[in-house]
Amino acid sequence: MDRNQATGLILFAAVILIYSIFFASGPEVQPEEEATTSELVTSAEEPTVEQTPIVESTSDTLSQAKIEKYGVLAPLTLGEEELVTLENELIRVEISTKGASIKNVILKEYKDWEGQDLALLDEVSSSMVHALNTTRGPVLLEDFYFTPEVTSETKEDGKEITVLTLKAGTESGALIQQFMLESDSYQVKKSFEIDRYQGVFTQNSLSLNWKDQARAHERDLAESRRKTQVNFYTTGGSYDNLGVGESPETSVPEEPVKWIGFSQRFFTAGIIADEAFNNVTLAQSTPTDSLFVRNMEAQLEIPMNSGKADYQFYFGPDKYKVLKSVTDGFEKNVDMGYFFVSWVNKYIIVNLFSFLEKYFSNYGVIIILIVLIIKLALSPLTYKSYIGMAKMRVIKPEIDELKEKYGDDPTKMQQEQMKLFSQLGVSPISGCLPLLLQMPFLFAMFFFFPNAIELRQESFLWAKDLSTYDEFIKLPFTIPFYGSHVSLFTLLMTVSQIIYTHFNNQLTTATGPMKNLGYIMPVMFMFILNSYPAGLSFYYFVSNVVTFGQQALIKLSVDDQKIRQKVEENKVKNANKKKSKFQQRLEDAMKAADANRKK
Repeated sequence: MDRNQATGLILFAAVILIYSIFFASGPEVQPEEEATTSELVTSAEEPTVEQTPIVESTSDTLSQAKIEKYGVLAPLTLGEEELVTLENELIRVEISTKGASIKNVILKEYKDWEGQDLALLDEVSSSMVHALNTTRGPVLLEDFYFTPEVTSETKEDGKEITVLTLKAGTESGALIQQFMLESDSYQVKKSFEIDRYQGVFTQNSLSLNWKDQARAHERDLAESRRKTQVNFYTTGGSYDNLGVGESPETSVPEEPVKWIGFSQRFFTAGIIADEAFNNVTLAQSTPTDSLFVRNMEAQLEIPMNSGKADYQFYFGPDKYKVLKSVTDGFEKNVDMGYFFVSWVNKYIIVNLFSFLEKYFSNYGVIIILIVLIIKLALSPLTYKSYIGMAKMRVIKPEIDELKEKYGDDPTKMQQEQMKLFSQLGVSPISGCLPLLLQMPFLFAMFFFFPNAIELRQESFLWAKDLSTYDEFIKLPFTIPFYGSHVSLFTLLMTVSQIIYTHFNNQLTTATGPMKNLGYIMPVMFMFILNSYPAGLSFYYFVSNVVTFGQQALIKLSVDDQKIRQKVEENKVKNANKKKSKFQQRLEDAMKAADANRKK
């Protein structure tokens, strides 16, 4: 080997040595880190909830695999995970610096049925996985570490806003996530922004896969599952849900979605778009584990304008007035009943409850006062109903006479009855119509009390919780359609209804099956309402007692002799009265129907 060859060999060796020191990749990542990376990559399609310690150490160097996968974003995968707390008087939200993901949400005002802090979301049973498309393929924000900074500011109206900014970046650009929480609010505003990184990202949207196993916060698991479902509201103003069945369900809304709610019986975790969510897929199923009431999932894309996406979360109770202030249609997360009774709850009962809460802390007393107020407001209808039944009672001899004369001819019997009612100035529906007008209030309570978070964990007399059944006696066996317990409020309601029916039958002309039906219905409702909230049964019981008292007072002030005298006056007055056009048409229709029947 000559001098030139020796010099070249030395220079070549020097180049290799210098390259290996300054330019080659660092030591290989430990197997634990590779396993974690592999797990997260897999979760892009099927996110799983990691049950790992909250503080995680990572290597200070990058593997060649990370450089190839993330490119210029690779340095963002280095760091340590810690939790940052964002809170006000109502909620506490814990956010991880790894991915800037929401890990835990605690509602400070409430406890679960075992007296523990009510965690609406927790890192064991829920997960939020965010994904972005890059020139090197999809990447998860949960792979990146962010540096937190907490600041506070005061708005013009005096409300304080806590702002949590999490930033991850290099000289090439930055990813910025920001959470804003106002004082006295259940809403967490969220923004995601891409600063620079030109040519790295290939899609103007942020993908989110949100999974949640809703924990059982109430004692009554069956009722909780019946009231837990995925709700959504489209930009076109259409509300829908996945139902409350036991079988798995999925939905792919045709329109862009304005908000999605993981709604439980008394609480909702929701996500709301500033404009709309696209490509939404929703799913839910019922777990076999009694710790959870429902498995819920939402996959969606959040549009980004000029590299920024804005949206917000709601973590709070299902209070109608609170939900209504969040966004359009969000109050539908609490069920107020069908359209023909929901107006009673929305505009009367909710406001009445809210007003009485200011002055009374005992919800049993509030229920009694609501009954008294409603009964007082409806007392004119109750009075008219009683007078109508009294008129029918005093003309019973005339009706019985018609039955003896035309009992074999139903059509003729109906015609003669109508003629008699016209002559006497009596309407057969005068006693029923006022009762019919009161029905929306009766049915509205059937929806209000099972969903009234105001009654949750509130005790009254022997009932420990008015939002669920009062287990006065625990049975050692299960009665079909009834249950394995005895609700005393339901029994009291049944007995009071039977007494009221007996009293009412003395005022009417009902006979036969119609008369006995009034005794059968209370027994049927005893089976139905035995497992319903104690507050509902107590309301119906108090309502029966007050109605019974009202009718007893009316009976004392009403003289049947005077009613009979009025009827006789009408009989003389209307002796030569012509039939009205409506009455004539009705008679003609009855005659035609009878003729067709005979044919």
